[in-house]
Amino acid sequence: MSLLALQKVTKRFGPTIALDSVDLDVAPGEVHALIGENGAGKSTLMNILSGLHRQDGGTMQFGGTTYRPEGPADARRHGIAHIHQELALCAHLSVAENILLGIEPATRGWLRRDELFARAAALLGEFGRDIDPRTRTRDLSLADQQVVEICRALACDARVILMDEPTSSLQRADVERLFRLIHQLRERGIAILYVSHFLEEIREIADRYTVLRDGRSVGTGAIPSASDDELIAMMVGRRVDESTSRPVVKRTSSTTRRLDDSVLLEVHNLSSAPRLRSASFDLYRGEILGIAGLIGSGRTELVRAIFGLTPSTGRITLHGRGIGYLSEDRKGEGLALQLPIADNVTMSRFASCSRGGWIDRTKQDRQTEEVIRRLRIKAAGPRARVARLSGGNQQKVALGRLLHQDPDILLLDEPARGIDIGSKADVAREIAALAAAGKAILIVSSYLPELFAICDRIAVMTRGVLSPARPASEWTPETIMQTAIGSAA
Repeated sequence: MSLLALQKVTKRFGPTIALDSVDLDVAPGEVHALIGENGAGKSTLMNILSGLHRQDGGTMQFGGTTYRPEGPADARRHGIAHIHQELALCAHLSVAENILLGIEPATRGWLRRDELFARAAALLGEFGRDIDPRTRTRDLSLADQQVVEICRALACDARVILMDEPTSSLQRADVERLFRLIHQLRERGIAILYVSHFLEEIREIADRYTVLRDGRSVGTGAIPSASDDELIAMMVGRRVDESTSRPVVKRTSSTTRRLDDSVLLEVHNLSSAPRLRSASFDLYRGEILGIAGLIGSGRTELVRAIFGLTPSTGRITLHGRGIGYLSEDRKGEGLALQLPIADNVTMSRFASCSRGGWIDRTKQDRQTEEVIRRLRIKAAGPRARVARLSGGNQQKVALGRLLHQDPDILLLDEPARGIDIGSKADVAREIAALAAAGKAILIVSSYLPELFAICDRIAVMTRGVLSPARPASEWTPETIMQTAIGSAA
């Protein structure tokens, strides 16, 4: 018997049909994967279930009765909790205050703080994370903020938990802890609606799937009954072969690089307290250099120090024309969400579409339309607000700004975060094309297949120290992980 059942649910945003007669049912104690490309309607459906949006048509039933939440608080009262892809935390509040927000222990309006911190600590301990519940949330890493989001969902004793890319900022050890917790929740009869772009992750944790494409539910079934090729074909409306979903880019091997090849960036003994201790490397024209390592090892601090966002010591020598930086936190610092795509794409190079301090909107739109076409961004046009786009399409807009800026050196921190399989292939091909055009690219990624697919060389960050860069062919996933945890011979 279904705990949650949707029939012909529809949703419009002006002329845009976000959901078109979607059917879905989730049983108690089931982990149900909701999969599809960016812009397929997954986040819109999750937002309707959690009360952020109201559906325009169709019916929803929860526990055998009609379900139509008045807002997020009403959805939580019914027993539905939502873990957002884009973290929805109050940065100025403590970890405990975020976890128990809206359900704080209080007497006559006075907060019982000792109980608040004790309950939050118990939830954090259940997840196996050593986080002080008194810590300000703004001071946590993205991975730890993700843990806080998960604990907040658990705090309200939900019967259904909506997980939208919950592992996007977690390293493998935390992913395994999350999966163990999901198994415990399943045994207690709690249903999980799980969104992820990683098919191997879905196969590991989910029982059944529903595929959305262009706002429609186009397939459902048991996970073991469908191959990856079949799932991908349902997602994109065509069959995507392995070489497209994980493109392998072949260029001149770094092992045969000529001595007179031009170095665009030299980094020598760079450090930035407290996490980055020492990093040295040369980045060549036309090269893609990957940086692997565990979250918190100093990878992000490395690219931020190079870009001048954090104080550092050491030597950085720039031979190229300009540096572009793609932040791992597109919501917090990568995009101006309330502005249109056109302003976001051109803001680091307004001179290309302005004269005398005035922006030529026609020229700006024309340049933006080229970026939209090049990256296959799903949007109504250049004037569409970035906040209205899916997370993956927002990531493409952030990358599109670098394409428009046209620097010689690109620093990309988790460029495929929140991007579906087809879009990952698009972005990988674009990165390869930029390298082929003579750009020098530094990529930080937690997803090893991404590094092996497109990088010439790979270096590994271990506790703030960067290993020597070696050709990708000389690494394996095992040797990278051994180096990352400091156990390599």
